[in-house]
Amino acid sequence: MSTAKMADSLPAELDVVVLGTGLQEAIIAAAYSRIGKKVLHVDRNNYYGGDWASFSFSGLLSWIEECRGQSTSNAGVNWKDKILEGEDAIQLDQIEKTIENVEVFCFASTITEEDVVEEGALENKQSNVDSDSAIANGALTSQDEKDQTSKVMNDEEENPENIKDPDSLLSTKDVSTEIIQPEDIPSSTDVPSPTTSETSVAKELIAADADSSKIKTNNIEQAPDVSSQEVTKQTKKMTYSQIIKNGRKFNIDLTSKFLYARGSLVDLLIKSNVSRYAEFKNINRILAVQEGKVQQVPCSRADVFASKRLSMIEKRMLMKFLTFCLEYEEHPDEYQDFKDCTFSSYLKTKKLTASLQHYILHSIAMISESASTIKGLQATQHFLQCLGRYGNTPFLFPLYGIGEMPQCFCRMSAVFGGTYCLRHSVQCLVVDRETARCKAVIDSNGLRITCEHFIVNDSYLPKKSTKNIQYRYFSRAVLITDSSILKSESEQISILTVPAREDCQPLVRIIELCPSSMTCPQGTYLVHLTCPSNGTAKEDLEPVMYRLFAAYSENKENDSHECEGEKPKVLWALFFNVRDSSAVDRNAYEGLPSNVYVCSGPSAALGFEQSVEQAEAIFHQICPGEEFCPAAPNPEDIIYDGDGARTENAGFGAPSETLNVEREENVDADTAEHGQDKKEKVSEVSAINKMDRESETSSPDTQTLKNSINETEIPKDAE
Repeated sequence: MSTAKMADSLPAELDVVVLGTGLQEAIIAAAYSRIGKKVLHVDRNNYYGGDWASFSFSGLLSWIEECRGQSTSNAGVNWKDKILEGEDAIQLDQIEKTIENVEVFCFASTITEEDVVEEGALENKQSNVDSDSAIANGALTSQDEKDQTSKVMNDEEENPENIKDPDSLLSTKDVSTEIIQPEDIPSSTDVPSPTTSETSVAKELIAADADSSKIKTNNIEQAPDVSSQEVTKQTKKMTYSQIIKNGRKFNIDLTSKFLYARGSLVDLLIKSNVSRYAEFKNINRILAVQEGKVQQVPCSRADVFASKRLSMIEKRMLMKFLTFCLEYEEHPDEYQDFKDCTFSSYLKTKKLTASLQHYILHSIAMISESASTIKGLQATQHFLQCLGRYGNTPFLFPLYGIGEMPQCFCRMSAVFGGTYCLRHSVQCLVVDRETARCKAVIDSNGLRITCEHFIVNDSYLPKKSTKNIQYRYFSRAVLITDSSILKSESEQISILTVPAREDCQPLVRIIELCPSSMTCPQGTYLVHLTCPSNGTAKEDLEPVMYRLFAAYSENKENDSHECEGEKPKVLWALFFNVRDSSAVDRNAYEGLPSNVYVCSGPSAALGFEQSVEQAEAIFHQICPGEEFCPAAPNPEDIIYDGDGARTENAGFGAPSETLNVEREENVDADTAEHGQDKKEKVSEVSAINKMDRESETSSPDTQTLKNSINETEIPKDAE
């Protein structure tokens, strides 16, 4: 469909126009569509998510070039003749301004075979990156290497039987036909991923690979893990050519976060039934760096008593303090005198050993040395309250990356009538002089669209509206490595907080993703580093990178790569700074009409609480009294009578309480009968033992999250 025809097909009158497909915008669009509002959701990019997006490797290279180029987008049709008498216009910005200081380094060999392309690449200009272009874009800095004599290894054939159920695909009538076509949506989510069809194809390829590597849960004897000797041999030959060839098996997040098991996003996914559009994996390990060594931190009650690094006295001290943190509001006399002190100072008064103080501060509370006592107690309590719901850590991660989250809500909006259009934007807002309200928008094709409310991402606002705002920034790094930061017999998703060595340095959060998270191919790990910015991302994060990782070198590999304690090797690295608008107050923007609502981009925080809170607040400002994201019906639950009318209340009850869990666990022979995967119910944890208990039957009104979680079975309490 031509651009002109697409513009003609867009509705001329709407309730809400949403500009930008970040998480907040996606949640708001879903909430309005769900209550019957007419929603148009557009994005100037050719991918969903904005700064929340996930990319394949070639998609990431294209994004890097866009960030560096900062080219002005097409001016579009002249809009000035669309402004009537008694109206003013606010022209919006069409240039991406939220990413700065992009730097790329390649440490793997860049000597490549001719015409190396991604496996399964589709021929469209948005998603393809050829060999020469990829090396030029992604290998800007590399080490001198010996001549590469080994050929790029052939990947195993993908199994088409593992492609997900096509019933989950969006109907083309639900969204703009210019953007979502049947061939564009083969993925498990129903909205195209970055670079349109690129990531959706990657998901099918990854799903096929994953089936051959999963440990079957119905066998007592588990199959060898994918990170064993066979993968180690593959990593020895890892080159940049292989990264390019397996590029569709990467899903690289621009924003690195986890979901708290009892956080606001998990609750919203359950309440709205959007959880059925995604799958999740339990986070296996929480790590700490102490005395130069990476160690696993015991968090649950069972982990504490099973730990061999803690003495019995330390175990009892830790359990006593954590029990207090769960109920600290009930014992104000314990902390009132330390309200004005830092949490680290408060810990020293509790007669905890240095190791325990380090674990609590950096691996449980996950806050800086300067954080207050109240903030530390709140963070520790939140951590402990999330334990036991879906595993022995408080965190979940969506398979295929954080970019799945906005896409899930975009799909819900589309299902309920929302119209979606990528590579499309709004040139200006039309403001009525008399009422000082936005009455219409003019899109990039010159179409004037009347709307009641306008929701825009901060990055689209003109400079005159943001001239008095001092934005914060946070630093990001993405590393592709050849092995885990803490080697183990099975694949693990890990989180590690690295404390600052000097007062002026920031606290750095590291998230390491394994191949079973569907974000990287076998033989590699994807590592995300995040911290508040003091300088450029490279200046902030490179010291931590070299503290825990080593640059990949084929010359040294045969000598010491497999030595115990050897640092994982970095094959490729990306650094960039992201603008953080999460703390900007709405009143700080100048000259905006009262019915224009601004959504911030992602923040450096680990969770999603600020994003969900902002989306809900905007929704209630526009629709006071309406329910925020009520549960959507399951299609299989909708019952029709003979005339095709829906039976009363069919499918609109509370979301299903069954928790679908794929887990890697040790199962008894009796429970493995007929090869059925064991299913865990949500555990309701008592005040003292909230950290770890057997799963128990939930109360009838408890809403649960539909998951696909691979994890180790939670052991019973051990004394």
